[in-house]
Amino acid sequence: MTDSPYAGEFSRMLMDLGYEESASRLKQFGRSDEIPFLDISKALLADERFEMGVAYSGMCLTSLPHKKLPDDQVWKRLGHDVTLLIEPGTLLINGEEKKFGVPYGARARMILIYLMSEAYRTKSREIRLGGSQRRWFEKMGISFGGETAKAIRDQSKRISACSLKFFWSTEEGADGFAKGGIVSSGLMFRDQVAKTDERQSSLFDDRVVLDPNFFEALEAHHVKLREEAIKQLKDRSLALDIYVWLAYRMRRITKDTFISWAALYDQFGGGVKQRKHFTLPFKNALRAACAAYPEARVEVDDKAGVILKPSPLPFHRDYVAGVSF
Repeated sequence: MTDSPYAGEFSRMLMDLGYEESASRLKQFGRSDEIPFLDISKALLADERFEMGVAYSGMCLTSLPHKKLPDDQVWKRLGHDVTLLIEPGTLLINGEEKKFGVPYGARARMILIYLMSEAYRTKSREIRLGGSQRRWFEKMGISFGGETAKAIRDQSKRISACSLKFFWSTEEGADGFAKGGIVSSGLMFRDQVAKTDERQSSLFDDRVVLDPNFFEALEAHHVKLREEAIKQLKDRSLALDIYVWLAYRMRRITKDTFISWAALYDQFGGGVKQRKHFTLPFKNALRAACAAYPEARVEVDDKAGVILKPSPLPFHRDYVAGVSF
């Protein structure tokens, strides 16, 4: 049985009924748990800035872990003709070597998307962070403080320490790989958070320099994203992965394309031991991703997999924006 409420369902409801009536109908039909998806679509429709973010295409086809791994564990994920290998690394902290595991979760993804977007916008490996933690994370839609600050510092160190290897196969059957890191220098947060605005600018290294190989790959192979969509998915690591994956795949799709549950599990099922436990959380995350990318035309077959249909790209100006509800 094919289920297809993924293609702009919530944005259509909002444009036809408005927010209050749409939310009321979801409650009426026992779908209150879908109101957060309605909220995501509302934010996208009301977004007048239409600002762009980018991601490296290699990161669109693979993903980071969603949860913390042992510090010495290597992370491997399979994607569409590409395999990602992330290895833990070591940093000098207060003069002593400390090993950091691979980055994980939504915060790591948000940091990476921000860094990639700024590097692309400025056409420079060197990213000026603006001197303020708060301004940086508010730009990503994240309120900074307390446990969030601690998590951001930890993920930043993991990103700085880790190394990446991408392995790919071509249509001609050739294999290749590229290796390197993400960050060459910077992104080293201090452990003490300043309490005064005067010291705020010195809380962390105010510049980050991306690895030259990573920057070159980003310039050559990137995917455009909507910044508002990224912000709306900031706490949903799987939905973020699906969103950037859809943004990449829709660039190349000219006809209906079927993707099996087995292939989806290989790419997105990290941390889920059995495939039978993967389908439901994937479908829920797909609903969130499609709410943030209402132009995406997607159908789900509960038994077989997902069908991607030719769709407009997520970053274009033909889509209705500036609508108020």
